[in-house]
Amino acid sequence: MRRSETAVRRSETAVRRSETAVRRSETAVRRSETAVRRSETAVRRSETAPGRDAGRSAALQAALDEVRARCAIEERRAQDPVSFVHRYTDPADQELVALLAASLAFGNVKALRAKIGEALDRLGPQIALTADDARAVSARLRGFRHRVYRDRDLAALLVGARRVQRASGSLGAAFAAELSRSRDLRQALGAWVRAIRRAGGLDRRPDDRGAAHILPDPEKGSATKRLMLLLRWMIRPADGVDLGLWPIPPSALLIPVDTHIQKLGYNIGLTDRRGATWKTAEEITAALRSFDPADPVKYDFALCHLGMLQQCPSRRDPVRCQGCGVKPVCRHWDE
Repeated sequence: MRRSETAVRRSETAVRRSETAVRRSETAVRRSETAVRRSETAVRRSETAPGRDAGRSAALQAALDEVRARCAIEERRAQDPVSFVHRYTDPADQELVALLAASLAFGNVKALRAKIGEALDRLGPQIALTADDARAVSARLRGFRHRVYRDRDLAALLVGARRVQRASGSLGAAFAAELSRSRDLRQALGAWVRAIRRAGGLDRRPDDRGAAHILPDPEKGSATKRLMLLLRWMIRPADGVDLGLWPIPPSALLIPVDTHIQKLGYNIGLTDRRGATWKTAEEITAALRSFDPADPVKYDFALCHLGMLQQCPSRRDPVRCQGCGVKPVCRHWDE
């Protein structure tokens, strides 16, 4: 009896294995067919290049320029974290406020703006002066919370940044010195981040999620959107949004890649990558550099806010895509 049951089980196992092999074979066939279609598409595209590529490039630049020209700067800036930086006039305060605002800039816009405002209200009108006193900063921020961050995370960030600021004359000078040494944006930013983390004590809590996340290591591969946002604010020429405080050419910047820029970048062919990685930021910036080598990320603010307003669906959607400035060059409509 037991031998019969064993034989039945073996037979059932053999059947399941056979079915699995069939499914795998069918999957391989579908993949092969997909590869063939992609190859045929690539051939058709190559047959129409370079004329098609030149025409598309011109159309893409025209669309980007139009999106930037139509952006309601003052209205959109009021909804953006950079608006907090514009409330201050002392460059030392502006640097610290920019770092604070950029570091808290993730998640729901309304919620993060409320938290940035709360933190600044707690710290008072002279941020740099307050940040000179570590105990005062800790006392004023006691009980502060924002997503994964606690009061001690934000306090350590501000105190560390202020110490680096005082030692170098400004945060911008500290970053410029690192960039001059390494000649590499990623390495320079990594060294600058480590200096602030050491000065404020964030490095002493390596297993603390808030301490690790509030000032991340750019050499780990992510797009580090919040750090790129800070650099854009500080480096790009003053234009009503960015402030142009740091002595670094805007050609050195990478675009801050959040979900809006990643979607739009993919949809309009600036990248074929789906994730928000450092490579994605490099690819999108390289594509934009062909339109303006000296200032490739000048399109970021307008594009990001376009993505927020349109709630880009990454597919054909006649309702949500209505009025989108990049619809004429979107891969979902360009057929």
